[in-house]
Amino acid sequence: MHLNETAPGTVLGISDWFRVDQQRIDRFADLTEDRQFIHIDPVRAAETPFGGTIAHGFLTLSMLSHFLEQAVPEMGNARESLNYGFEKLRFLSPVPAGARIRGRFTLLGTEERRPGMRLCRLGAEIEIEGGTRPALATEWLVMLVTDPAND
Repeated sequence: MHLNETAPGTVLGISDWFRVDQQRIDRFADLTEDRQFIHIDPVRAAETPFGGTIAHGFLTLSMLSHFLEQAVPEMGNARESLNYGFEKLRFLSPVPAGARIRGRFTLLGTEERRPGMRLCRLGAEIEIEGGTRPALATEWLVMLVTDPAND
């Protein structure tokens, strides 16, 4: 797929479903030192409006790289892609422990920054299976390093 020839608004890909189980949530809590009870204590979390533990928002966000690689394995003619940041990141719905999520990626546009460097703007959402709203939505900025002769 050559992104220069892809119209903005085109869905680039949708990843497979991925289960976020309690063990993954616990491991993320250990790695980040974020042990808020809503993530790691099923008994206390059951007493909240969520009815159980939920994944950290940053755990959900961190899955974007995996989902993008799966959904859009070849980002145009890029030799490599670099995470450049996010615009308008919003956590819209909690991800309950045991839920399945997936990524959906839409091209918002590209712009050449200099020869061999193209900034790609992706609409990125993480959907929750059976949910009515995404877990998160953002504009993801990815810098593509290309061969200027083929760009």
